[in-house]
Amino acid sequence: MHTKSKEYQRTDCGMQSTGGLAQRADAQHTKPKRANWPRLALVLGLYLCGGAGQAQVAMREMQSGNMPITLLYPTAAVAQTVERGRWTLQVAMNAPLLAAPAPEKRRLVVLSHGTAGSQLPDYDLALTLMRAGFVVAQPLHRGDNYLDFSKAGPDSWRTRPSDVIDTLDAVAHDPALSTQVNTQRVGVHGMSAGGVTGLALAGAQWRMLDLVQHCARNLEDDIGFCLNGLGDKPVQQAMRKAQFMAAKALSEDRAPESMKVLEGGRGGSSSSAAADPRPDARVAAVSLAVPVAALFTAESLARIAIPVGLTTAGNDGVLAPRYHSERVLDYCKTCCRLSAHPSAGHFDWLSPWPAAVAQTVAATQMRGGLPNPQFTPAERQKAFDAIAVFFAQML
Repeated sequence: MHTKSKEYQRTDCGMQSTGGLAQRADAQHTKPKRANWPRLALVLGLYLCGGAGQAQVAMREMQSGNMPITLLYPTAAVAQTVERGRWTLQVAMNAPLLAAPAPEKRRLVVLSHGTAGSQLPDYDLALTLMRAGFVVAQPLHRGDNYLDFSKAGPDSWRTRPSDVIDTLDAVAHDPALSTQVNTQRVGVHGMSAGGVTGLALAGAQWRMLDLVQHCARNLEDDIGFCLNGLGDKPVQQAMRKAQFMAAKALSEDRAPESMKVLEGGRGGSSSSAAADPRPDARVAAVSLAVPVAALFTAESLARIAIPVGLTTAGNDGVLAPRYHSERVLDYCKTCCRLSAHPSAGHFDWLSPWPAAVAQTVAATQMRGGLPNPQFTPAERQKAFDAIAVFFAQML
């Protein structure tokens, strides 16, 4: 059971006391309304029955330097069948954005995919957000995507926040979007390694020393994380295990300085960094699904001051919940659980997720690589709806 302060006796979103999440965010100038989840769910449900809910789905590709960005947004244009590899979509390519009712602008949510991922397995979540009226931007993370995962892991974790910041800049400077999309107050959602993106943008920081010490202590318990991607590589498994065993001798005094460098968040010890640890103040709310989190320091998680909502999976064999999702909830004072799913596994949050792709990915995992058939599409959609409600409340 969590040992949270009296003010946070429950980690479920909407259960905070009078001095809870909304007031803490207000104190940091993020200005969300006080949570009223039943009313908001009703309002959102009515909204989805008309307006953006009846709009067609538009898709557009743009670039930020060498990084592709996929946009999903409401349009009045007619959708067509589009084939993307193993995926079949109904979208209107490059159609104009359906403007929000005046004087409002469309709100923006950026989705950060997992290791070696792409935009398409997050399509159903993106579609849910689009139907709730959001513009959704999906960067293909540099060096950590299905075409090029040469920097997967710590190298990518260092640059993923910049990919999101570049995405915000690209939308803000796009002639067709800049006047219709609010890029000054945005949401970020991250799944798996995308959770590193979201937590770092919320202000959390991590170190290589904490990563190796975690795996040295908890290798068998969290083997899906510590030996991620090595399920079909026994030689590399043995090498990685030996490295972690050697790391047991590391301490703060003995570790190289390079392993103690804080990554993510906003660096420095200035009073402004302490007051707002976010590297970019445009990020106003973060949603996480089964996030990588064991490497983040407890102190930096406690400094997060914006709303962060978690979708958790009790049957996650890739990222043991006690070291990842639950760690965030233990230390972050403005974090809450959007929904809990005891039967869900790690890859149950990817939809669509073709069987052939699922089998290929599962072969690379130490455990927990296949979706759990007991976790239903209806339960997943309910979780996606909760994410949309969270962003509707907080942005």
